[in-house]
Parts: sequence; structure tokens; C-alpha cells
Amino acid sequence: MRRRDFLLDLARYSVLCAGVPGIWRVTGRPHLLDDPFTLGVASGDPAPNGAMIWTRLAPRLLESDGGMDGQRAAVNWEVAEDEQFSKIVQKGRATAAPELGYSIHVDVPGLLEDRWYYYRFTLPAGSSPVGRLRTTPADGAVTPLRFAFASCQHYENGYYTAYEHMAREDLDLVAHLGDYIYEYGGADGRVRKYATAEVRTLDQYRARYAQTKSDQSLQRAHARCPWVVTWDDHEVDNDYAGLSGENMMESEEQMHDRRAAAYQAWWEHQPVRVPRARGWADLAITRTINWGALARFWVLDTRQYRTKQACGNGLHDAPCGDWADPTRTIMGPAQEQWLSAGLPASRALWQVFANQVTVAPFDQTVGPARGMWMDSWSGYPASLEKLMALIARHAENRAVVLTGDIHSNWVSELRRRYEQADAPTIGAEFVGTSISSGGDGADNSASWTSAARAENPHYKWNNARRGYVTCNVTGDEWKTSYRTIPFITKPDAPVATASEWLVRRGKPGIERV
Repeated sequence: MRRRDFLLDLARYSVLCAGVPGIWRVTGRPHLLDDPFTLGVASGDPAPNGAMIWTRLAPRLLESDGGMDGQRAAVNWEVAEDEQFSKIVQKGRATAAPELGYSIHVDVPGLLEDRWYYYRFTLPAGSSPVGRLRTTPADGAVTPLRFAFASCQHYENGYYTAYEHMAREDLDLVAHLGDYIYEYGGADGRVRKYATAEVRTLDQYRARYAQTKSDQSLQRAHARCPWVVTWDDHEVDNDYAGLSGENMMESEEQMHDRRAAAYQAWWEHQPVRVPRARGWADLAITRTINWGALARFWVLDTRQYRTKQACGNGLHDAPCGDWADPTRTIMGPAQEQWLSAGLPASRALWQVFANQVTVAPFDQTVGPARGMWMDSWSGYPASLEKLMALIARHAENRAVVLTGDIHSNWVSELRRRYEQADAPTIGAEFVGTSISSGGDGADNSASWTSAARAENPHYKWNNARRGYVTCNVTGDEWKTSYRTIPFITKPDAPVATASEWLVRRGKPGIERV
């Protein structure tokens, strides 16, 4: 370019910038008080030709704007075949804006199927940590899958040692089933302390995610491989249902605003590919992730659309109140229709449900009455009946439900009906313990008594330590390993395999290995 043309273009650019309010200007050289990549990087929702990559600029992570002082920053991103980034295959630039908490979500296109790649974000002041992403196999491929699932990571209850071990596993992906944060206010006398009171506003939820994601073990697990993430209750409010919160005096209008703030902050901090929000309080996260022809993951939302819990929530003998009302739902009509239409059409060998609360009922009352947790699927018998009928008809003994929420490990068979001791087995449910919620835990849950086991023959095993679960999946077999750690209230706990279980596709039952 001739010098005269360059100066002319520069003059035009200066005039243009002068007409743009400072609040909307984007800078490639933001003024930063500290390292902006304090929250690490993450990838998620992989596809055959790409994946989502994420970061958030937060040099002062607990400040309302992350310490970005209102600047709009242009951030470069790169995806390469090697960790040294000598073979870059995709690159671009994204804007970190205050309206979205300075988060960056890039849906990387044009990658090759069934490959590992490396990614990073850069600014003139420095680079983010390097993360790994993996594309999924081609649509027709039956490529083996090794993944882990986890949930419930109360920051104050203990260290995320389980993630330190998970980051050393040879995994293709991780499924997180909810309670990524907890909304409670900080409490003294715990291993760590939240920096704020109970969170209700967007700034408060952002700070809570920032404090949680500042954990280095969690960051290493995110950087290791792509994640598939859904939410449960504590991303908003304990045991909330639709627009009903734990505090009975909190109005629907207040809950709508709180849910909007919570859902936006969740999106800002997760590497998810979900539809653009028409309104943050109604963010849709139900989606499918395919692992070639081997497995289809159905990512469920059992919080946003559910009817309020029956009988005042908690453990109750059923029937009680409106428990048996056939109009009560845990997924909502639209999500039920989505699953009812999609499951019969899926040709995947395994149908996998990334689910929040326990599906198989656990009757805690000895005798003819049934003691049920009203916050789980057993509190919504009409929804449970629909799901079991759908699985029996279209995915019998090739359906696996992955569940979190209850801070303990459980193995159970899915039955067509649970009130019949000889009802046919139609699938498997593996419930995973918490990463840290509930403290160090114990070898068994208090409810795992001989009387309870007799009432619930479909339940096979229980453990109440902390940890995560790994799954090795081939076309014919599904092997689940429960990885537990003895303590989380101090660092450096070892990991061990507490038990292993095998499901054979097309055959009823779960075998202990």
C-alpha cells in the first residue's frame, strides 16, 4: 500500500472511531491490571467437525466486571494439531464484552472427525493456558468411548481432589450433571469460604462462578478434554421448581429475575452450544451429543419446566397430596415431546441420559407404603411411567441413565414397573457421588440398610465417598468404574476403584465385575 493511501485510510478510521461512543469501542490492547485468563479455558459439546471453546477475561475475578473496567477486548484464538501450535488449522478473533461478562464462546468449524486438537486464546499481554479438544467420530462409526461423569462441587465443603485425578485419566469427554456452583452464602469454619452472601444478582452469580472456576484442579480437568454440561438446582436455588424457590416468600417475579441472572451466568461460564436465548430466564439447554453411531447423549433439564414438588417436598409416604396427579411433570410437555419423538428415531447403539435427579425409586418405608423423595423422579410418577414406557419400547436394555444430585454412589436396574418385584429390567442407572458436597463421606449411606435393600431389589450397590465415575463403552458392553477418594477436607487424597459394573447391550441386568 502506498503511504498516501495508508494515511488516507487512517484518517477515515479516526473519523469513524470519533463517531463511535467509547463504551462500544473494541481494543486489541486492553489495559489489564493482572493476568486476564485466571479462569482457565474449556471446550465442550463436541461434533464431528468442531467443538465449542471458552474462556472469560477476569484479571480481578471477584470484582463485578472481573476487573476489565468496561473495556471491550478483541481476543485472538487458535486451534492447532500440536501443543506447540506449529500446525495451526483454525484461528480467528472474538470480542469479550461487558454485557456477557467478558466471556468468549467460539464454535470452531472445519475440523476433522475423530481427532485431538489443542487450542488457546491470546492477547498482546500474554496467552491463556492450552486446552485439548476432541472431535467426535463420524456419524456411522462405532468408535469406543471412555468418559467420566461428575456433579455437586460445593466449594466450601472441601478440595476438588477428584478433579486432580480425573485430569490424569485417559478420557474422551466429561459429563457434568449439575450443581456446578452452590448459591449459599459463605460460612465460617469450613475448608474454604465463599466470598459473598447468598447469590441472587447477575454480578453475584458471576463472582460465584469465578471463585469456583479459580480452582486449579477444576481448570486442569476442563483443559484435558471436552465437557458436556447440564444444570441442577444449586445453579439457581436449592430444590427450585420452575418459578418456585426454596423461600416460600420469594415471588414468581423475583424468581424470574433470579433465574435470568443465574442462567445467564451459567451460560457465560460454560463451553455449551445452546440456542440463542430469547430471554435468559427461559434459556433452553436440552440437546443431543452423538458419539458416532455408538452413543447418543440426551442432555436433560429437570428443573426449569417441572411442577412444584408434591407434599411439601422431602421424604414422604406416597400417595400423598397431589403426588399421583397425572398432569404433574418433571420435564414439561415440550421436553417430553422432544424425547418421545427423538428416541425412536435414534439409531445409536446406546441411549445415554445426562440427568440430574434419581430415576429409579428408592422406597425407604418398610411395608406396603412407599417412602419417596419428592424432588426426584419418584416424586413425579406420571413422568416416570412415561420415561420407562418410552425406554421399554424404543431402547430396551441399551439405555443408561447418568445421575448426580444425592452425594452418593448407587447402582440400580431400570424396571418397567417398580411395584412388581418380577418386572422386566429395561436399562441401567448409575448415580455418581459428589466431587466435594457433603464432606468426606462414608463407606455407605445411612439409608442403605438390609430392610431397605429388601424393599428395593432393583438397587445393587451403594457407597457414600466422594469422587467421580468413569465409563468404557463399546458396541456390545458398557463398563462403569466408581472412582472414590477417602477425604476432601484436606488435600492430596489418593484415588481407588470402589467397584465396577458391566452392562451387555440387549441383555437385561447389571453384573458386578
